[in-house]
Amino acid sequence: PTGVFHFDVKHNHLKLKPAVFSKDSCYLPPLRYPATCIFKGSLESEKYQYIIHGGKTPNNELSDKIYVMSVVCKNNKKVTFRCIEKDLVGDVPEARYGHSIDVVYSRGKSMGVLFGGRAYIPAAQRTTEKWNSVADCQPHVFLVDFEFGCSTSYILPELQDGLSFHVSIARNDTIYILGGHSLANNIRPANLYRIRVDLPLGSPAVNCTVLPGGISVSSAILTQTSNDEFVIVGGYQLENQKRMVCNIISFEDNKIEIREMETPDWTPDIKHSKIWFG
Repeated sequence: PTGVFHFDVKHNHLKLKPAVFSKDSCYLPPLRYPATCIFKGSLESEKYQYIIHGGKTPNNELSDKIYVMSVVCKNNKKVTFRCIEKDLVGDVPEARYGHSIDVVYSRGKSMGVLFGGRAYIPAAQRTTEKWNSVADCQPHVFLVDFEFGCSTSYILPELQDGLSFHVSIARNDTIYILGGHSLANNIRPANLYRIRVDLPLGSPAVNCTVLPGGISVSSAILTQTSNDEFVIVGGYQLENQKRMVCNIISFEDNKIEIREMETPDWTPDIKHSKIWFG
């Protein structure tokens, strides 16, 4: 019922099993379009947790909750998770979907970075015809301290438009934001932003740089293939136009390079399907 599954790949065979939760876990609804990431206390830590924020509930409502999942038991037959709900204080992000959450590491500390997404229009502006109408969230960057549950919002002049269903990549103290869809303008701009977070003893410092060489894409799947290389598959380049091109994203000396890769031989059902990963 949670929509959480455990994938087991052996000898090129994929087995899909519903996740098992401990008795002291909170209820985790089957969310659509939440933001997820892996959280480790430090880069060297071997223990990690899964962070889940936002998304659409089965009642088509938007969630503002943040859940923390961790493995409590693992054997040959099953993996048992514990899920807890984390309360936030400070600048709490509004309920949203289609956004991203990542973790940065700086000076031995870690912080979550939340950006983008869509939210329902304010209640005062909602009518019967527009009850489920959504709008871009403000282009604010939220830093979230998972240990103490504190959230702080930052306004960066380089981020002018709200974006959803973008691609985000976290590397050490830096987040890269690629593509995305602006609902207000109905465009998928070829964005490439670099957001760097410094975590000294005092207040965090957040700065953003606009980089050249971005790509126009939304709702794509990002897969890490090596320590310095990622692959982007699928998504849309226009509302009714699927993106059949795949890209390799590589990093070297803090420089990012995006290039096209050889296109797979897509099957006919993929070529003619209206839904494409997003």
